[in-house]
Amino acid sequence: MIKLDILSDPICPWCYIGKTFLDRALAQRSTPVFAIEWHPFQLNPDMPREGMDRREYLETKFGGKDGAVQAYARIDEAAKAADIPINFDKIQRTPNTLDAHRLIHWAGLETKQGPVVDALFNAYFVEGRDIGDHEVLADIADAAGIDAALVQRLLKSDADLEDIQTRDRHSREMGVSSVPTFIVANQHAVPGAQQPDLWLKVMDELEAMGPPEDAEI
Repeated sequence: MIKLDILSDPICPWCYIGKTFLDRALAQRSTPVFAIEWHPFQLNPDMPREGMDRREYLETKFGGKDGAVQAYARIDEAAKAADIPINFDKIQRTPNTLDAHRLIHWAGLETKQGPVVDALFNAYFVEGRDIGDHEVLADIADAAGIDAALVQRLLKSDADLEDIQTRDRHSREMGVSSVPTFIVANQHAVPGAQQPDLWLKVMDELEAMGPPEDAEI
């Protein structure tokens, strides 16, 4: 399979939309094409650890209510056009996602990143849950078959905090400025929430090229 690295943040609506588009393309292939690994990139690395009221966050970031409404109108339009559920009205808080990224990292150790990423997107964008809350993260871990009690203990510690922050900084130093960013075969960057048709074209081109020398077996 071809390595596909995805830089993302679980509170990024375009990341949620982009993953949905990718999943729809992959569903049209009878065999797996990509070995996917998720990597941390915080939209708001300076967010207080407890998060903040969503309305306050949006109005501060976008210069008032009108700016926030305008910024999210395009997202809402794109989600509705693609039949992707997003319930912005349910979201009361914008969390710091550092702990969510730690959970994604730990899920990777058990080859369960995909289900956990899906659950984080669903919890935040569909159910309006606070994915900075440790109880919510433990529930997501449990549903994915990960030891929730262990996750709770790890979240109360500093386990992998520095690693996640270092990886985030490294991505920025390498020139990544927005997410989602998809890196195909360690070589080609595909930025943004790309439609399924583009991913089908990418997969067709990769299959025509044959497996790279460093392809995973």
